[in-house]
Amino acid sequence: MGLAKPDPDPLQDYCVADTKSSLYLNGAPCLSPTLASSSNFTTSALAEPGDTKANQFGFGVTLTTLANLPGMNTMARVDIAGNGLVPPHSHPRASVVTICLQGVILVGFVDTSNRLLTQRLKPGDSFVFPRGLIHFLYNTDPRKPASAVSGLSSRNPGAQIASRAAFVSSPPIPDVVLEKAFQISPQDVAKIRRNLGA
Repeated sequence: MGLAKPDPDPLQDYCVADTKSSLYLNGAPCLSPTLASSSNFTTSALAEPGDTKANQFGFGVTLTTLANLPGMNTMARVDIAGNGLVPPHSHPRASVVTICLQGVILVGFVDTSNRLLTQRLKPGDSFVFPRGLIHFLYNTDPRKPASAVSGLSSRNPGAQIASRAAFVSSPPIPDVVLEKAFQISPQDVAKIRRNLGA
């Protein structure tokens, strides 16, 4: 069993990002706590829906950032068009708790024994995706949009969409590897790459 190391425990109550500092760190340096204000912990960045037409899957994500929430930039709003999908993806450095705000969302993750755990979320329901595991969100209503808010356990969670990682990497994974891994033909590889925008 390998060792894993999460984000380090903070040495103070909070870290409001000093976005004007020229000091480079893994993240951002902290303001002096005496300079912090309640405005560092509030944002309206998640108030407006994300653009669900920005990709072929029908979802939009609005993130909090150091610029719009310097006190704790670890939240996201997810908007999913009717029949839209946040495709299977993972966050290598974060667990995620997702709370359904609107619609009915089918969520799930696959554990390391390839067991799928799923749940239908209605407004007010929540679900936790364990760190690093592939998970998805699917709007089961073909006509009405759905939305959720997610909190992540890392200020730098990372995100990797499984299909794009496999078929749209740069440089590309050799076709023969994809053919053998997914048990598909060379024509299928080409078609999937084309459909994903490669």
